[in-house]
Amino acid sequence: MSLRTTQQDDSSSEIHIPAEIDWHMLDKSKFFFLGAALFSGVSAALYPMVVLKTRQQVSSSHYSCINMSCAIMRYEGFRGFYKGFGTSLMGTIPARALYMTALEVTKSNVGTAFVELGFSDNTATAVASAAAGVASAMSAQLVWTPIDVVSQRLMVQGSCNSGGKSILSNLNSENYRNGFDVFRKILCADGPRGFYRGFGISILTYAPSNAVWWTSYSMVHRFIWSSFGSCLGNRGQNLDNGCVGFRPDSKAVVGVQGLSAVVASGVSAIVTMPFDTIKTRLQVLDTEENGRRRPLTFVQTVRNLVNEGGLFACYRGLGPRWVSMSMSATTMITTYEFLKRMSTKRQD
Repeated sequence: MSLRTTQQDDSSSEIHIPAEIDWHMLDKSKFFFLGAALFSGVSAALYPMVVLKTRQQVSSSHYSCINMSCAIMRYEGFRGFYKGFGTSLMGTIPARALYMTALEVTKSNVGTAFVELGFSDNTATAVASAAAGVASAMSAQLVWTPIDVVSQRLMVQGSCNSGGKSILSNLNSENYRNGFDVFRKILCADGPRGFYRGFGISILTYAPSNAVWWTSYSMVHRFIWSSFGSCLGNRGQNLDNGCVGFRPDSKAVVGVQGLSAVVASGVSAIVTMPFDTIKTRLQVLDTEENGRRRPLTFVQTVRNLVNEGGLFACYRGLGPRWVSMSMSATTMITTYEFLKRMSTKRQD
């Protein structure tokens, strides 16, 4: 979310932060082209954490990040951390385009509407952030869910035989060559519906997750500037109104964005982790009935988690997910703000 100007209680001083960049101010073609390149790089850097998180979630026993990482490196090599990356990257570009469009359009329209209805700027920003998070998540899941189903099959492949011992239960035994092979086999086995396994739980995971994240981010972001802005800015600049201004430099702006993103990611990860674990298992694990492979149901998935450790089992992979979300969110928000400023239309 963009930064807004925050005023201190002291009427003689102000903190001036870069102005809001709204949707109508952006060069859309530049915005999407640069966005595809920047976020592809971010996805590549963070992908190993996604693989670790996914394998921990589908494991029937608890394995630490270190043990899982050593097993991957020993039996699969460095390439094991990038299984399914090509498929994931193919879906990232259209999914990000849908995400960013829904986010900006919803945030702009809802925020403007609430301000016009007489709500305070803080309230309007919080509501607009939550609504934008829900809308963007629901839009992106139309693309992300099929990509998740395919890429996650590749992520966990090969982890059954680490050391000759199975560490994943109920994992289907298909041997996939690549993403296209996964696509073909899912289509033959389950039909088009197979690509939307876990779609409902994905919405229940990512819609509130995004709403919590964007709302937390906007609140923490405003709190930091209102509480500590004078310490982060350059004091002593006279403004047009005769007040003394605090103008933060680029390092302070990026630092506040990063800290806000980390806190928001922690809140979001803790709140939505059980849903994410159930979603991953629904998309990856299978059961056998009368010699036939069938997808696990929601009830079966929850029952298995309860038998394996209850609520604690739902939080397997929390560490990698928190780290992944924090790093992704920090790079995403700073990259996103940079992208918006790079894509701003020139003013005549």
